[in-house]
Amino acid sequence: MSWENAYRSKLMSAEEAVRLVQSGQRITVSANAGVPRSLLDALCARSSELRHVEIAALLTLGEAPYDQPQHRQAFRANALFVGANLREAVNEGRADYTPIFLSEIPRLIAQRLPIDVVLAQVSPPDEHGFCSFGVSVDVVKPAAHLAKHVIAEVNHRYPRTLGDSFIHVSRLSAVVEVDYELPELKRETPDEVARRIGENVATLVEDGDTLQLGIGTIPDAVLAALTDKRDLGVHTEMFSDGVMQLVEAGVVNGEKKPIHRGKVVASFLMGSRELYSWVDNNPIVEMHPSDYTNDPFIVAQHDHMVAVNSAIAIDLTGQVASDSIGTYIYSGIGGQVDFVRGASRAAHGRPVIALPSTAKGSTVSRIVAELPPGAGVVTSRGDIHLVVTEHGIADLWGRSLRERAKALIAIADPRFHDELTARAHQRRLL
Repeated sequence: MSWENAYRSKLMSAEEAVRLVQSGQRITVSANAGVPRSLLDALCARSSELRHVEIAALLTLGEAPYDQPQHRQAFRANALFVGANLREAVNEGRADYTPIFLSEIPRLIAQRLPIDVVLAQVSPPDEHGFCSFGVSVDVVKPAAHLAKHVIAEVNHRYPRTLGDSFIHVSRLSAVVEVDYELPELKRETPDEVARRIGENVATLVEDGDTLQLGIGTIPDAVLAALTDKRDLGVHTEMFSDGVMQLVEAGVVNGEKKPIHRGKVVASFLMGSRELYSWVDNNPIVEMHPSDYTNDPFIVAQHDHMVAVNSAIAIDLTGQVASDSIGTYIYSGIGGQVDFVRGASRAAHGRPVIALPSTAKGSTVSRIVAELPPGAGVVTSRGDIHLVVTEHGIADLWGRSLRERAKALIAIADPRFHDELTARAHQRRLL
């Protein structure tokens, strides 16, 4: 049978397709901007028929309909990274959170978290019958190759990204054709604090470096401060419009990268409609699963790697809290440690933690004498290298606790210097 005939034979409605999901099974979905909305809605419509279906997934944009009260007997979410749509559910005990390095999730699926059904959003098949996972390759592609069933929502507006991002029609159990725009990630204009952080990080970046940045105000501010650089590369887990703009400006061309030369390599992306159009069939962009993009050994092969990640708080010894505010789970481990360790092992690597010096309207310091009880240490004091705030740069690698305390107090908000110095003396750090 030709792939065209096979494709047509698998066409059905979303309501018919999700009947492949049975009680007691574990499913995953395309994440971030790739959420298969019609499939999730159809699945939730079956909630009265289902029990104990686990939905294990990364962060998803938009609502999490399966967490609505009327569906909770049927579904329980297991967040591999906690987003706004499941934050309260996790902290109230209605949903689970699994702390895990993003690089290890495909192995976790293979060895300990088997997936029965994948609900994926993909591009229409090409002339050879291959669909692309588009903006969400991350862990969904590895899961799709192991799952019993792959239910594909084929969106005619979904970008076809290149790289290790394809699945053949023959691997699909059901096909549901849809036609809707992807959710866009609203960009906020960096404020003065973010702008100064971006400028400080930019002083650490040299022509020819390879970059890893996330998505948000500070990464956008960093990218905006790099317009005078040349021959930059990108190897990251995720990117947004800022990278596209630097490629278009000729700042990012990847010509100095030792591997994937000339390519922007990532695992997933979120941004504007313009970004989704730009990545469609764009040969400069290569999408790969997260066990490749985030593998510290792959990252370390980029001799001049600059990895920029964020944090909620950091204590005076260099412990970085990134996934929780005290005991309150806020996000996830993600790829921070993957890239911190990869960049630290690169020949001229620079792992950076960038954060505003204060929070809550400048009423509390993010640089603290000690982390609050229950705070999750994502990057340990043994992994820390460079910390950047709007007030400067602290180089902590190989420094004693006394030297670290001095350096971190120096880049804290001046209003908290006296308090931090007093607490450091109490702790015998100074």
